[in-house]
Amino acid sequence: MIRHSERANLSIESKKLPLIESVAGREQLSPALLRAVIQAESGGRPCAVSEKGALGMMQLMPATAEELGVSDPFDPAGNVAAGARFLKQLLERYGGNLMLALSAYNAGPARVDRAGEIPEIAETKAYLDRVLSAPYRSRF
Repeated sequence: MIRHSERANLSIESKKLPLIESVAGREQLSPALLRAVIQAESGGRPCAVSEKGALGMMQLMPATAEELGVSDPFDPAGNVAAGARFLKQLLERYGGNLMLALSAYNAGPARVDRAGEIPEIAETKAYLDRVLSAPYRSRF
C-alpha cells in the first residue's frame, strides 16, 4: 500500500474532486466513499503502483482493468470510472453491504465469497480501517 502525507493528499485530492464527484454521480455512489477509497488506495496519485502490481488512483489490478475496458490505468478519468464501476458491482453483488464490498475491492471477490464474510486478512482489515476512518466518513 502506498502512503503519503495528509498535506500532499489534500492538494492532490482537490485537483481531482470534480472528476470524483462526476464519476460518483454517474455510478450512484457517495463522492465521500469514492474519495475515501482513492485516499486509501493511492493517496490520489494517478501514477501509483503497488507492490502487488495494482495501478493508478483506484489501484486496479491489470486483469481487472482489462475486464473493465481500461486502456490506460494511469489515466485518472478512466481509472476512477472503472474503479467506481467495479465498486458499484461489488456493492450490488453483496446486497449493499459496504464492508463486504470494500473487503472484496481489497482482497478480491473470490476471497470474500470463500470466507462468506470479511476475510481474516490483516491487510484487508487495515484497509477497512483506513477507508472507514476517512475524514469524510460521515457522508457515505
